[in-house]
Amino acid sequence: MDTKAFKRSLQNSENYNRKGFGHQAEVATQLKSEYQSNLIQEIRDRNYVLKRGDVTIRLAQAFGFCWGVERAVAIAYETRKHFPTERIWITNEIIHNPSVNQRMQEMQVGFIPVEAGKKDFSVVGNKDVVILPAFGASVQEMQILNDKGCQIVDTTCPWVSKVWNTVEKHKKREYTSIIHGKYKHEETIATSSFAGKYLIVLNLKEAQYVADYILHGGNREEFLQKFAKACSPGFDPDQDLERVGIANQTTMLKSETEQIGKLFERTMMQKYSPTELNQHFQTFNTICDATQERQDAMLELVEHKLDLMIVIGGFNSSNTTQLQQIAQEKGLPSYHIDCVERIKSIASIQHRQLNGDLVITDNWLPKGEIVIGVTSGASTPDKVVEDIIEKIFALKATVAVS
Repeated sequence: MDTKAFKRSLQNSENYNRKGFGHQAEVATQLKSEYQSNLIQEIRDRNYVLKRGDVTIRLAQAFGFCWGVERAVAIAYETRKHFPTERIWITNEIIHNPSVNQRMQEMQVGFIPVEAGKKDFSVVGNKDVVILPAFGASVQEMQILNDKGCQIVDTTCPWVSKVWNTVEKHKKREYTSIIHGKYKHEETIATSSFAGKYLIVLNLKEAQYVADYILHGGNREEFLQKFAKACSPGFDPDQDLERVGIANQTTMLKSETEQIGKLFERTMMQKYSPTELNQHFQTFNTICDATQERQDAMLELVEHKLDLMIVIGGFNSSNTTQLQQIAQEKGLPSYHIDCVERIKSIASIQHRQLNGDLVITDNWLPKGEIVIGVTSGASTPDKVVEDIIEKIFALKATVAVS
């Protein structure tokens, strides 16, 4: 399938919209009331530091809603205003935040049901409206919706689209796209659907395994078993790794994406010589600015003297997980939570570990004077951050009084 031609044709269709419907001002007022926070603005105005009682909050200087997320949510709200009575669906969560997705359901935006791990688009009628979320949808899903003749509202972040353009360039020159990402993540599924040959590596360790195979060969069956769910159909590591290009899921850890790119550049240089590098290796900068800014701000924040770190964001939010990883690598007690309800009491907090386990930690909030670092992923509204900070203030104030 010529995915580039299909995308161009879709974007020229009268049933396709990616710019909203002219309700920006009305929606902006609604979003401000539902998601913004006076407390968070106060902390910003105080140079990102606020002290109350025994608690000092240090807020990362880049956190929370990014431009792409704000745009996606705003267009989704506009869609409901523009189509007040039509059935509206969304192919996945609009963003990875439970409160925002709950709000979508309250606005009667339905989520495409999943049966046995596969989306059931039979529920969508030809007069229905379907929203594509911030991290995009696969080209196969777009084709299904286009064939049905429904109205498609595309909120895909332009940074994600930039990665799609990159893998299209790889495909045109018959390079295999090596994608740094999570093969189950919606964004990576969408990106790989625009690629030709592709291989998805989760981290530097998996990338090193691939690099070693390029240089020294290895057990082909072991390779194919290892990447069985993370490569294109018919992938042959003995042929399809001769020419490679680098791409990434935009929410992965910036430093690791860069390391993976440099690893494959060195590998291809060693395999084919520096003069032949351009015939065997391609790289483009596809690291999202917002992801990079939040990671850089987190790296700066953890250099301060902190007693603990609160990382706020959806449990399926990749960019939030990367922020939590930075805190853990620093050796800080850190808690990834998605909402204020995870804070059970001053003695107990429920949080997600990097391995995905949801655990309860006791005695998490130290006695006496404390400094708490706070950040949030790109899909987290300021209002959620406010609720969590206010809960911590209240808990510590109660102890001080008693």
